[in-house]
Amino acid sequence: MTGMEILKPLAVLAGWTMIMWIWMYATRIPAINKLPKPTEPGADQGWTGAMLEGLIAREVQWKAHNYNHLHEAPTVFYAVALALAVIGQGDGLNAQIAWAYVALRIVHSIWQSTVNKVAVRFLLFALSSLCLMALTLHLLLALFH
Repeated sequence: MTGMEILKPLAVLAGWTMIMWIWMYATRIPAINKLPKPTEPGADQGWTGAMLEGLIAREVQWKAHNYNHLHEAPTVFYAVALALAVIGQGDGLNAQIAWAYVALRIVHSIWQSTVNKVAVRFLLFALSSLCLMALTLHLLLALFH
């Protein structure tokens, strides 16, 4: 079908998000299990991920931070990509830009989850944001032109 090529990078990013979920819990659960057990009844109820900051290794938390990031700007990508597919504009240049966006987000995830030097991480985020801005502009032009 015309315009549906953009659904491939969309599916890959959704799949990558699930890989990050697995990586997050594969590292986080063992780290949590090594924490001293609370002595007061109910002391471990109602915890949030933010409460783990400073309690488990920051390298473990980086995976959780990235998993959260994959639920921020990429949600705009999903909406824009779906809209482009629906109006038949998800092929060609838009699909290529979508692949670039997904590749940059995956590299961003790996970088943030392992090395996490902020300058490089920001560059990857900024480049992916430019891709997202281009896709959004193409959607606006297609709808209002």
